[in-house]
Amino acid sequence: MCKSAESGERCAAGTTDSESSPAWNAKPLAAASETADSDSYARRVVSGLLELADIRIGGNRPWDIQVHDPRFFRRTLRQSNLGAGEAYMDGWWDVEAPDEMFARLYAAKPLSQLGKISTLLLSLRARLFNQQAGGRAAHVARRHYDLGNDLFQTMLDRRMQYTCAYWPGARNLDEAQENKLRLIAQKLHLEAGMDILELGGGFGGLAHFLATEYGCRVVSYNISREQIDYARELCRGLPVRFELKDYREAARESQRFHRVAAIGLCEHIGYKNYRQLLRIARDRLMDGGLILVHTIGNNRSVTTTDAWIEKYIFPNGVIPSIAQLGAAIENGLVVEDWHNFGPDYDPTLLAWWNNFDRGWPLLREKYGQRFYRMWRYYLLSCAGTFRAREMQLWQIVLSKGDIPAYMPVR
Repeated sequence: MCKSAESGERCAAGTTDSESSPAWNAKPLAAASETADSDSYARRVVSGLLELADIRIGGNRPWDIQVHDPRFFRRTLRQSNLGAGEAYMDGWWDVEAPDEMFARLYAAKPLSQLGKISTLLLSLRARLFNQQAGGRAAHVARRHYDLGNDLFQTMLDRRMQYTCAYWPGARNLDEAQENKLRLIAQKLHLEAGMDILELGGGFGGLAHFLATEYGCRVVSYNISREQIDYARELCRGLPVRFELKDYREAARESQRFHRVAAIGLCEHIGYKNYRQLLRIARDRLMDGGLILVHTIGNNRSVTTTDAWIEKYIFPNGVIPSIAQLGAAIENGLVVEDWHNFGPDYDPTLLAWWNNFDRGWPLLREKYGQRFYRMWRYYLLSCAGTFRAREMQLWQIVLSKGDIPAYMPVR
C-alpha cells in the first residue's frame, strides 16, 4: 500500500536499512569458504533460518514452502530478499499462504540479521543522493501508478482508494474505504465552502468525496498521468482542479487553503524531503487551519527500502519513522493528534489480493503470468508485514499552533 495520496501507500513489504527487516535477509555466514558442497550448504542455511520461524521446506501447512528448483537456496543466500522474490516470480518455489509465511518470518527476530550487499548499496546511495529529487520523482509513477487503470479498477474499491482502509464496523472493502474518507474529513473538521489542498491526489477519490459530501473546493497535485486522467473524468463538473505536477510545485500556489491533506505521499518522497513537504503545507495553510498526513510508518529509522520492492514495486521509496517525521515537524508545526491503525492494512491488502485474483482472467493476456506472481508476492508479503506489526499506519493531524484546542476523532 501501498502508494501519492491514494497514489498508493507503499505498503512496502519490509522497508529496511542495513539492519534489514524482511525475512530473507540472512547473513551468509562462512559462505565464501564453502566450496566442496555449496548447494547443500545453502540449503542447510536457508532451511535453518526458516525453521526459526517454524516454516518447513516441503511441509504440509499453508505457510510451509514448496521448492521446485534447488537453485532457490543459493539464489536466496546470495541475494537475500531480491533473490528470494525473483525466484518466486520465476516459479522456483511456492507457498499456499504467503501472508502467513511472511508474518512468521517477520515475527522471528533472529531472521532480521545483517543484510546483503545490495541492501547496503541502496542505503549508501540514499544517504549520498536525494533519490526523490525533481527529475527522479516521477519514476514511481511510470513504474507503478501508470501500469494501467484496468489493473487498479479490478483490485480497488469503487472509490479507487489505494491506501489503507478503516475497518471498524465495515462489512466489506467499499465500506471500509468510505470509513477512511469520512475519518479524514472529520479529523479535518471540514465545513462547506472550505478550500482544500491535496498533495498526492491518486485517482481523485478523496477530492470527489470532499466536493460532493462536504461541499469543499479542492486543488490536487499528482505526478501520475494515468491517475490524473481518471480523476479529471471522475470529478468533471465539480469544484476540483487537478495539477499534473510534483507536490513541490504547490509552493507556487497563490492562494492559501483552510486545510491541507497528504494521503500516502510521505512513503514516496524520501527522508530528506519530509521537512520540505511540511513546510509547503504550512506555508499554504490559512491561519487556524489543519494539516492531515496519512502514511505507512516504520518502527525504525531507515534510509532505503527492501531491494525487491525497490526494483519491482516502488523505486526510490522509503517508509518514515516517528523520529524522522518528528524532526520534520519540530519547530514548525504542532502535533494535534497521532492515530495508529496499522492492523487495518492487513485486511485491506487481503481484500485487494482477492479482488485482483478474481479479476485475473480479464488481465492475464495483458500482464502475463510473471506479473501475476510478482503482484501476489507484493500484496501478500505486505499483508504479512502488517500482521507481524513490523509496519504501522499513521494519521497525523497538525496545526500551526494557532488554534485553542483540537478534538480527536476515531
